Order: sequence, then C-alpha cells, then structure tokens
Amino acid sequence: MDKSNALGEFLRARRAMVTPEDVGIAPGSRRRVPGLRREELAMLAGISPDYYLRLEQGRDRHPSYQVVDAIAAVLQFDEVTTLHVRGLAAPSSDRKMRRRNEKVPTGIGQLVDELPMPAYVVGTYFDVLAANRMARALSPSFTPGNNVLRQLFLDPSDRELYVDWSHITAEIVGGLRSKTTADPDDPRLAELVGELSIHSERFRNLWARAEVGHGRNGISHFVHPEVGEMHLLHEKLDIAPASGMQLVIHHAAPGTESARTLSLLGTLAATSAREESATADRTSAAHTRSENPQQ
Repeated sequence: MDKSNALGEFLRARRAMVTPEDVGIAPGSRRRVPGLRREELAMLAGISPDYYLRLEQGRDRHPSYQVVDAIAAVLQFDEVTTLHVRGLAAPSSDRKMRRRNEKVPTGIGQLVDELPMPAYVVGTYFDVLAANRMARALSPSFTPGNNVLRQLFLDPSDRELYVDWSHITAEIVGGLRSKTTADPDDPRLAELVGELSIHSERFRNLWARAEVGHGRNGISHFVHPEVGEMHLLHEKLDIAPASGMQLVIHHAAPGTESARTLSLLGTLAATSAREESATADRTSAAHTRSENPQQ
C-alpha cells in the first residue's frame, strides 16, 4: 500500500476490476489495459479526465462526497465500500486518532474467560489481546500475542485447520482493508501489509483486489487435529466501536454433530488445564522442598 496516496491506489485497483461491458461500453479491439480507462470512468462520473487523473496520482486527495459517490456508482461499489472511499477522501484532521496500547476492558476479559465456547478479543489489526481456554484449544493461533492475519497466511497449521481457508482469508483481508479508512498512514498497518505482501502470494493477490468488507458473522469449517470436523458459527461484536477491538465467538448450532464435537473439545481442554495445574503444583512443591530441606 502506498501510504502517501491511499485514495488513488484504491481507485486505480478497483478501476481495473470493472470491464467496459459492466458499464455498457463496447470494449473495442485495441484496449491495452484491464478494466476501464481513466477517461471512460471520468465521462461516466461526470467529471473531467484531468481531475480524475489528479485523484489517482494523489495530486488532489480530498474530492467532495458528490464526486466520490459519482465514481462509486460507476465502479459499482456497495454501501460499505463507498463509505470506505469517503473516509479515504476525508482530510486527515477528520479521521480518528491512531490507537495505541490496546487494552481489553476488565469486564470483557472476565466475560471471555467465563464463556463456555471459544472466544477471543482482537485489536484493530487482528492482534489477539485475550482468549479463553476453548479458543486456544480450537487453535494455538488464538493465543494472546499472536496476530490472526499473520497466522492465517504464514502458519501451515492454519491452512490445514480451515477447510474454507480461501473464503476465510478473503474475508479477513476485506476486514483489514476497511481498517484503512480511519488512518491509511498508520505505521502498524503499513508494517503488517508489507510483511504479509513479502511472504504470502495469496495475501498480495487479495490486497491488490482492494475489496472492502466486514464479515461480521458466518460459518467456519474446521478440521481439528484432535476432535475432527466442525462447522462453527462465528460472531464478531464491537467493543466500544471507537476502540477498534472486537469480541469473536465461535459456537455450534444446538443438537448438531458439531455441537457434540465442540463439547468434546471442551472436555479435552479442561483435562489439559487440570494436568497443567497439577504439574505446576508439583513443580512448586518440589521447589519449596529444595529451598527448605528440613520441612
């Protein structure tokens, strides 16, 4: 992502995805570029070709909402994508402040620990900030300190865990793209996009498509290495929307085989926790005896 020209880069990427036939223009035989030409888009949007060129080149970065909406109509943006472009076009003073030191509210952290199904909290750029035992049992990727995006694209075990990995990766990149509305120049965002672009061809291709989406709920198809196949619903709930944090919960439809499999995963997670606690107690007792041999 070109940090200095987020709006222009986004428009250029999306223009390449709209064919002349999509907007009622005969393609002709001498077309050398994919998608619409700049002058075609400008004509359909009712603006001058020179002005549209300035937008893509970053020489004008704050078009009016009327211009944004006209371009959005030609490029066939949905409501979410149109709002995203409006955000990119807004003066930087109108955008949200950068988020620092994301901290999960105490009550949310307690709620996550008490939930009987996999639940975790992610920050603005999908860093795992809190997770319960069930989430960690579902995937070590959901351990606090990890980044869900990095795990999905760079960890082979995640590729094996998700049967619908292609759909999940497309969904989460759309979610990341939506984060650029508030602050396209955020160094943390640039660092993450740069790292994933270098190491993952799949990410590079998805990011180049410039699709925006939230994917707040749906169904994920897992094949867990210990308990097997599960179809789990996922819900993403904003935690004070301005914070950028979300609570993610995975659950199974009642009475299904996936519900029974998820229950088995819970039993295994509880057994593992008891064994870890017993091991810690033995280690602590041995340490105490070594320090106080006469006891």
